[in-house]
Amino acid sequence: MATMGAFWEKASIYLNLPKITMTDVVEILIITFLFYYMLVWIKNTRAWVLLKGIMVILLFVLVAAVFQMNTIIWIAKNTLSVAITAIVIIFQPEIRKALENLGQKNFLTSFFAFDFSKGEIAKFTDKTINELVKACYEMGKVKTGALIVIEDEIVLSEYERTGIAVDGILTSQLLINIFEKNTPLHDGAVIVRGDRVVSATCYLPLTDSLSISKDLGTRHRAAVGISEVSDSLTIVVSEETGKVSIAMGGELYRNVDAEFLKNKLSFIQHREKKVSKIELWRRRLKDVKESGKKTNE
Repeated sequence: MATMGAFWEKASIYLNLPKITMTDVVEILIITFLFYYMLVWIKNTRAWVLLKGIMVILLFVLVAAVFQMNTIIWIAKNTLSVAITAIVIIFQPEIRKALENLGQKNFLTSFFAFDFSKGEIAKFTDKTINELVKACYEMGKVKTGALIVIEDEIVLSEYERTGIAVDGILTSQLLINIFEKNTPLHDGAVIVRGDRVVSATCYLPLTDSLSISKDLGTRHRAAVGISEVSDSLTIVVSEETGKVSIAMGGELYRNVDAEFLKNKLSFIQHREKKVSKIELWRRRLKDVKESGKKTNE
């Protein structure tokens, strides 16, 4: 290994190559990862089409530079700063979505906020699950459209404020009355927190995903959209077919039965709250100190 290192060092001196350190290798890996992530993000959004348009303009400028078209080059140079600002404005929704996705990645949260604590109280009762399932399939039978967001750890106050406050105990009758056609509260989404309906007629973000079927309407796109920016579970009842679908983690599960819906709600109900690893280490250190005190006594 030492011989190989010496050979590489001599070759670098002879060829006048810069010395590569471990820091350089790590830097290259980080840049590669970020560049790959950026390309995947661009490919899966509308930014891909816009990027192709920008590439056409850059190619045109390159041709102008090769053939020394001075007027075009002068215009390109003087509009560069404006173009950068325009790109930020044009890509603002995509940039925000990318940052939200980056913030939800486990490599950022694994150290600061992701471990499981035991014995957490259920987020809502079994009665609430039964009432939700009952309401959804009763509305499906008469083809009443519905959009119900079940909040988990990420608080949806931003979207709650776009609707009308309800703050009522969740029952199947309440949900059916809210989504009854031609009533003041039927349009938009309902947000459920714990065992209560907190808000109705809420506006949700629509997904930009190109994988969503074209035959799906705004409710389904909104369900996927809110699941992309939060850890919520969203139930959709189709007004056209009466079928029930759910959205979680950016994925849409179409035409689910009552048992599947109940299982997903139970998963959210008992999903254990995540606690900071730093907090866990603090608790363990405290336990060790207390154990030491008892031993000394």
